Amino acid sequence: MTLPLLTNRDARRLFLDRHLLLRPGSGPGRGADLEGVLTGLGFVQVDSVNTLARAHDLILWSRRGQYRPAALESLIARQRAAFEHWTHDAAVIPMRFYPMWRLKFARDEAHMQRRWPKWRRAGWDAEFDSVLRHIADHGPASTSDLGGDAPRGSGGWWDWHPSKTALEYLWRSGRLAIRHRSGFRKVYDLAERVIPEAQRAARLDDAEILDWALSAALERLGFATSGELAAFFQIATPDEAKAWCARALAAGRIAEIEVQTADGPRRRSYALPDLADRVAALPEPSGRVRLLSPFDPALRDRARAERLFGFRYRIEIFVPAARRQYGYYVFPVMQGDRLIGRLDARRDGEALAVRAFWPEPGQRMGKARLAGLLAELQRLLPLAGARDIRLAADWLRA
Repeated sequence: MTLPLLTNRDARRLFLDRHLLLRPGSGPGRGADLEGVLTGLGFVQVDSVNTLARAHDLILWSRRGQYRPAALESLIARQRAAFEHWTHDAAVIPMRFYPMWRLKFARDEAHMQRRWPKWRRAGWDAEFDSVLRHIADHGPASTSDLGGDAPRGSGGWWDWHPSKTALEYLWRSGRLAIRHRSGFRKVYDLAERVIPEAQRAARLDDAEILDWALSAALERLGFATSGELAAFFQIATPDEAKAWCARALAAGRIAEIEVQTADGPRRRSYALPDLADRVAALPEPSGRVRLLSPFDPALRDRARAERLFGFRYRIEIFVPAARRQYGYYVFPVMQGDRLIGRLDARRDGEALAVRAFWPEPGQRMGKARLAGLLAELQRLLPLAGARDIRLAADWLRA
C-alpha cells in the first residue's frame, strides 16, 4: 500500500508551526499569553549558560519579542502556573501537566534507587528525613542551607554533598518542588506548599498518563516515529510508545505516512488523521530572521533537525578551543523555514559582541538578509542587557 507523502517543504513548515516558529508571533509574553506559549511547546528546557541570555529566556523571546525573564519567574513563583522538573533534561512545564508527572516521579525514583548508590557519595539516602524536617520547620531551602560544615567535595555531578543529593532525589521523586530560583540556584519547598491543590489531588492511572503523553507529543511534533514520541516528554518507554502506536493505528486515531528528508530519502512516521487539512491551512512562513537557542525545542533532537533541515549542529562547550569548528556557544539562525547559519556572539559589558556569522552552504547573504540579521540583533539588545552591537572586522564568514 502506498502511504501518503509529506514533502520536506511541508514537513519543515508543519514542524515549525507546531513549535510556534512559522508565524510572526504576537502577544505580551507574560501571564496567560506566556502560559499558552509554554503549553503549546509542552515544556521549555532550562540551562545555566548565559552568554547572551539563558536558554529558556531566549526560547520564549524568539516566540514573543516582548517577553522578559521576570514573566517566567512570576509564572512559576507567584502564579503557580508552571513547575520545574525533568523531560530529557531540566525543564519548565505547564502546571496543568503536573498530574501526568506522577508516573515520571515514580519511574525517576526507581531509576535513582537502582543507580545512585553506585554513583553518589555515600550517606545521601540517610539524609531524607532531616532534609524534609528542616524544610518543614524552617521553610524553603537551597543547597547552601543544608549540610552544615561537612566537606562539599568538588561540586561535580558525581561528588555532591549528601544533603544536595537528598534534595535532588526528593525533588525528582516528587516530594519536594522548586518554589523559585535565587540567581540560578534552586530553592526547594515541600510539594504541598508549592503545587496547587487541584493538581495534587488529580489522579490518573498509568495507561491514561501514557496515552496523554504520547498523544500530546504527536500533537506538538506534527509527525513522529514511535521513538521520537517516547523521547519527547520521556515519560513513556520506547516499547510503550511502539505498542501505543500499534493500538492507535488500529483504532484509526493516527495514520502512517512517509516523510521526505532534506536530502531526499523517505522516513516512515505517524501523524494525526487530519494531516492533509493541517498542511493545507499552513501560512507562508514569516520572513523574520530568528536567533534560536541551541536548546530550542525545534532543535533539541539533533538527528531530527538534521533530517528535516539538513542542519548539523553540535554544542562545542566541552570541545577544547583549538579544536572547535565554530565557537564555545554558537546560536542557530533561522529565516522562514530554513536554518541559514550560525552566530558566535556574547554580551561584553554593554555591547552585544559578534565574533562571527557562518552562512550555511548554499545560503547567500544579500543586503535584505543581512539587514534582517542585524535587525534581529537589535531586537535582542533589551533581553541581553546590552546597549549596542559590536561587529568584529571579519565577522561575516560568507
